[in-house]
Amino acid sequence: MTRLFAGTPFDIPPTCDLCGKQETDCLCTDQQKADAEAARQREADRLPPEQQTARIRLDRRKGGRTVTLVEGLTSRANDLPALLGQLQSACGSGGTVKKADDLIELQGDHIERVRQKLSEIGYRLKK
Repeated sequence: MTRLFAGTPFDIPPTCDLCGKQETDCLCTDQQKADAEAARQREADRLPPEQQTARIRLDRRKGGRTVTLVEGLTSRANDLPALLGQLQSACGSGGTVKKADDLIELQGDHIERVRQKLSEIGYRLKK
């Protein structure tokens, strides 16, 4: 008997967090358990939009192209690709996420639309 209360009415065998079965009957792989733990950690690191401040600015690229940049939102606290999708649909333009810089780029001058969409979502804005 390795458990403290084994053989008593208080004995509760350990269960798998992923499937809910007893650990002796669990068929989950170590990779599935690691992926589930990583997903739980990502969700724990997320911050609500009300606690974050976004900075929006324009940048000129070579050839006279203009891009709208959204800064100040970290990839650890946000799902930046999902946020990019919302901004792209609101602006009707293309864009990308620069994960190394925690930066969202949208093609064109869309400061007002981005400002409106981020405030609808609940982010604080800074000029």
